[in-house]
Amino acid sequence: MSDFIIENVRLIDASSGLDQQGALLVRKGLIADVGAGIGRPEGVAVLDGKGAILCPGLVDMRVELGEPGGEFRETVASAAMAASAGGITTVAALPDSKPAIDDPALVQLLRARGEATGQITVLPYGAVTRGCQGEELAEIGLLREAGAVGFTDGAKAIASSRTMRLALSYAAGFGARIIQHAEDPELARGGAATQGELATRLGLPSIPAAAEAIMVARDIRLAELTGGALHFAHISTGEALALIRAAKARGLAITCDTAPPYFDLNETAIGEFRTFAKLSPPLRAEADRRAVVEALADGTIDAIASDHQPRDADDKRLPFAQAAPGGIGLATLLGVTLAQVHGGQFSLMRAIELLSCGPAKLLDSAAGTLAKGAVADLCLLDLERAWQVNVGSLPGKAQNSPFDGRALEGRVVGTWKAGRRVYESK
Repeated sequence: MSDFIIENVRLIDASSGLDQQGALLVRKGLIADVGAGIGRPEGVAVLDGKGAILCPGLVDMRVELGEPGGEFRETVASAAMAASAGGITTVAALPDSKPAIDDPALVQLLRARGEATGQITVLPYGAVTRGCQGEELAEIGLLREAGAVGFTDGAKAIASSRTMRLALSYAAGFGARIIQHAEDPELARGGAATQGELATRLGLPSIPAAAEAIMVARDIRLAELTGGALHFAHISTGEALALIRAAKARGLAITCDTAPPYFDLNETAIGEFRTFAKLSPPLRAEADRRAVVEALADGTIDAIASDHQPRDADDKRLPFAQAAPGGIGLATLLGVTLAQVHGGQFSLMRAIELLSCGPAKLLDSAAGTLAKGAVADLCLLDLERAWQVNVGSLPGKAQNSPFDGRALEGRVVGTWKAGRRVYESK
C-alpha cells in the first residue's frame, strides 16, 4: 500500500465543519494530514483531484446483502462493487437473511466477508427476535458482544408491544439501539401501494399512510416507558415525522433515517404497474415527499440510507400486487441525494453529514470523518458530472432500481478503502 497525497480538491468533512480548498495526505492507510498548504513530502505519490470534492467514504446504515441464503440476488462481493461505485465504504447489514443473523457466529462471518472484499466494512445488525419472526427475543447480549451494531427484524415490524418493550429494555442495558420498520402489519397486510386515488384507479390493494404513524406513536411511547434508544428506518410520511420531531423536542432518544425514493419520487412513479417502483414502505403522496425533504433540511431526519433491497427478475416480473417490494440503491445513493443539493433544498455540507458522520454516529462507528489519524476511507466526487441511471449496466448483481432512466448530476470518480483505491470512474 503506497503513501499518496490528493491535491487540488475541495475538502468537505461534516464531522468537523471543514469546507476548504486543500489536499489530503495518506500514510499506511491512515489520514496523516489534511487542509491547505500541508506540503508535498518526498517519495509520496501525487494525485490531482482536478477541483473535485473529497469527503469521507459514505456510511450506509441500511443494506440487505444476499448472504447468507440469497446469493442469487446479491452477494457481499457484488454489493461491495456497487457500494464502491457509489462512494460507500461502510454498510450496516440487515439480519433478515436465511438464516437470520440471530447467532453470534453469523455476525462474525458477515464482518469477515466484508473485510475479505477489501472494499467495504460490513457492520451487521443482530436480529431482535429469533429468526426475525417477532416472537422470542434473540440473544441480544451475545450478539452485541460479537459485534452487532444494533438490533432490528429488518423489513418486518416488531408487531407485539410487549416484545418491543422487552427489546428496548434489554438493548438499553447493552448500550444498543433498536431499529424499527415503522408499519402496522395488520393495516399493511396484503397492500401494494399507498391508499389514495391512484391506488383506487389502478385497482391495487392499498396501505394507509397512517400505518406508519400509528407504529411510530406506539413505539415512541414504549421508548419513553423504557428509556431505550429507538431508531425508525425509511420514514416516508409527514405525520410520522411530526411525531418524531415532537419526541426529539421532549429529549427522547429517538432517531430516524429515510431513503432516496421517499424524497425524490412520489406514488406516481409506479405508473402503469411499474414493479421496480414497488417498495416497502410504498411510495407516498407528493405532500409526504415534500415533508421528508423539509425534515432532511431541519434536522429531524438523522441519516439517509440506500435501503438497498436486491431482487432478481423473477421477483419483479409478476403482477404488481404479487411482485416483491424493494429497490437497489447503493450506486445511486449519492447522486439522488445531490439532486436536492442542486435544487437548493439543503446544503452540500448537510448532504455529506446525512451520508457520513450522521449514520456513523448512530452505528457507533469511527467512519465518516477526514480527521487526522482516521482510516483513509475516501470519496472523490465531481459535483457537476452528469449521468443517467440505466438498469442493466449498474454495478452489482441486482438491477431493480426505481430510478431507471433518471438523469443525475454529481458522480463518484474515485473511492478509497483504508488508503487503497477500490473504484475509479471510466
